[in-house]
Amino acid sequence: MGSREEELQLFDQCKICIICSKDLSLDTAHQLATTLEEQGGESVIYEPPAAFPPLHEFSHLVSTTIDFPTFDAANDALIPVVKPQWLHACLNKRKLANPRQYSPDPRLFLNDVVVTCGDIPEGDKDAIIGGVLAKGGLYSPRITQMVTHLVDLTTDSDKARVALGKKLNVKIVLPHRFDDCLKLGRRIDERPYILPNPEILRAGPDAPIRSTENRDIVGASTAEPTTLPTPRPKLDVFEGKHVMLSTDLGIGSHLLDSITEIIEEGGGTVTSDVSKAEVLICRYREGYAYRLASRLNKEVGNLSWLYHLVTYNTWTSPLRRLLHYPVPRTAIPGFEGFKISLSNYVGEARAYLENLVAASGAECTKTLKQDNTHLVTAHGNSEKCSAAKEWGLHVVNHLWLEESYAKWKLLPVSDPRYTHFPRRTNLGEVVGQTRLDRSVLESLFFPSDHKAEAATSPRRVMQNRDQNATTGKATTSIQPPQAKELEDDGDASDTGNATPAGKSRKLSDSRKLQTPARTRLTSEGKENDTPSSTSSRKSKEAAAARLHDIAPDIALYEKEKKRVGGVIYGGRRKTDEDRVTLNAKKRRSVEPEARSDEDEATEAKRQKKSKPPVTMHLLITGYQKWVGNMKKEDADKRQLRELGVQVVQDARKCSHLAAPSILRTPKFVNALAYSPIIISTDFITACLKKNELLDPASFLLEDKAAEKRFGFSLAVALSNAKNNKNKLLQGYQIYCVEAIRGGFEAFKSIVDTNGGNFSLFRGRVSYQTQREESDDDSDDDDNWGRKEVYLLSSVVPEHQRLWPRFRQMVQGIGKTPRIVRVDWLLDIVMSQELRAADEYELSEDMADKMEE
Repeated sequence: MGSREEELQLFDQCKICIICSKDLSLDTAHQLATTLEEQGGESVIYEPPAAFPPLHEFSHLVSTTIDFPTFDAANDALIPVVKPQWLHACLNKRKLANPRQYSPDPRLFLNDVVVTCGDIPEGDKDAIIGGVLAKGGLYSPRITQMVTHLVDLTTDSDKARVALGKKLNVKIVLPHRFDDCLKLGRRIDERPYILPNPEILRAGPDAPIRSTENRDIVGASTAEPTTLPTPRPKLDVFEGKHVMLSTDLGIGSHLLDSITEIIEEGGGTVTSDVSKAEVLICRYREGYAYRLASRLNKEVGNLSWLYHLVTYNTWTSPLRRLLHYPVPRTAIPGFEGFKISLSNYVGEARAYLENLVAASGAECTKTLKQDNTHLVTAHGNSEKCSAAKEWGLHVVNHLWLEESYAKWKLLPVSDPRYTHFPRRTNLGEVVGQTRLDRSVLESLFFPSDHKAEAATSPRRVMQNRDQNATTGKATTSIQPPQAKELEDDGDASDTGNATPAGKSRKLSDSRKLQTPARTRLTSEGKENDTPSSTSSRKSKEAAAARLHDIAPDIALYEKEKKRVGGVIYGGRRKTDEDRVTLNAKKRRSVEPEARSDEDEATEAKRQKKSKPPVTMHLLITGYQKWVGNMKKEDADKRQLRELGVQVVQDARKCSHLAAPSILRTPKFVNALAYSPIIISTDFITACLKKNELLDPASFLLEDKAAEKRFGFSLAVALSNAKNNKNKLLQGYQIYCVEAIRGGFEAFKSIVDTNGGNFSLFRGRVSYQTQREESDDDSDDDDNWGRKEVYLLSSVVPEHQRLWPRFRQMVQGIGKTPRIVRVDWLLDIVMSQELRAADEYELSEDMADKMEE
């Protein structure tokens, strides 16, 4: 009897709003409401476009989509939005299931995946399971009917035989599929990865890659549509809405009358008073009406968004698609002068990206030339890509363009997410999935009046952090966009103050509603987790927390502005563990918001004992105890974090570098240019053994043998690095052959870190004269790199065959070709001193001797 009573009380403290949509009919909503009532819960059924009931009354919202007006406000209030499957899962488990795994938010793009793993390496298994869980999916240790994907290398494993023998509806895919999804932060088509004969293993390197039509951008490929759509017979998306059409739309009186007629026939009202309007349609992110409507959390969209509502008669957020929101008049800072070409995108995806380039302030060119700066491509398999790499252009996927636009800042093209191209996938299939960042829009385009001055001065924000933190609910966020990820929150105000359209199934207004304790999800942060391009919403009630949160980023922003490349290579990930988020709103239970980062759930969990502040950002190279033992590495990193040591992967972010000896690894060489404190990896072992943070000064790295072998002093090199300020190779143009020992990407990162220009040489006689001439503005008085152009090579015959072409190219522009061993570059960057190329130079005469 006790268990029966417990079952009946499953939803006893829940009041749930069921939101009808095209995928959740009124009949289904009534069935769900009946189930809730039988289990002790309350429910309200909401049918759009009626006014939404008061949001604060509910503990959960049930919906198959996030396209309803109060989704942002629900996120702000930490009210979980779940799919109907959550209710069934709760009944099966006899307890409230973790709502995050049942979120309809498309940013949790694996939330309908149940994965199990076959015979794959343990490290791959852990990574896939962690990634799937972080992106909303589930893991099953056994093969069951619930499993949707089996990750395996062949169809010969025990689990694969069971799946095939029982004819289960499960797809058997290679691990590469989830690896590519997690690297991109997008869900890509699984067809090229399906066993037993996966396309990525059988297709030739030059085989054409299929392109698929993309639905995400239908009706959203331009910010300035030219034709008025024909409305549906029964248009009710504007019912009860007051819509203001801004004068900056620049439309004629005839079109204005037509739009007004459509809105009024759909039950809406056109007004010229922005304070009375719930919806503002405007062209630009400026003007009194735009700022006021945005600050009051009204819906602000452009004409393209309005036409989309008319066409589909379904409400969507204007922030969901980049070109459904008003555009700025100016360019993204840093985009001025960019010439961007597109490759391998077709149809509406191509039109969308062309319009997005124009909206960003750059120039979109139909053809690729040497004066282009970027190539945005859907895959890396084309002549344009080969030419762009040879010319030293930036080759990126569309995520770089979309996320730079969403955050309104130039993001680094070095981010691996922007240079990842799955082998048999055309990334046109995931175009248009990036959302706008609400907190960026607020901080840049409609800051509150009393914050406008502070928003333009990061240092002012730092100085007034404490007094701003006390303003509580009335304050709004003031944060410059970060290089990697910005917290994007919506307004916390409840939108509902009207009577709910649905019928309450169980009335108990006198009883105080309590949010039940729910399962909380935490995830330990890893340095190599890839943040996605999306983020959660702004909450005014969390302003104090975010001011505290962004202080380190503002300081880093100021620091990075002084470095070569400016802030485009700076910033800190939102997943960095020394970023602290305070919860301003006190709730009995706090659910992790649907964020894009794989370990962001810790931000939403109230922790009784917070982690100690980070006192050291440690980059590690050559630590043998972690080689091949991912579990030990993860456990040790967590222990180090508890001691105040944050392990990082990026040389730009490290304060300390740990190595067993002086090494020529990319991490060591790149870190040297930033002049960190270099210590022995014995420091790590000792800290872990004693479980306390020891003095790193007692573990300074000494390696006289290596210093003698490489011909430099580590102490002098660090001192030189401070003076060089990442400009050691400024003015240098360096090429390398394609099959260079160590790899093109490793050497490119080293040259970029030290301010040089690095390109791949494949034998074509071409040169970027414009870029070389621009380097002549350098303050370097001696002519290092101005009259000479370098090629990193070896003496193998296939490399030698390129030498005459290289000499022809360089001499053709009046410069001196120097063909050198890679040691020339490594010795320069290790010592942080320029060296003549004479003793490193290669020639046909000495090739045979050097080979020996």
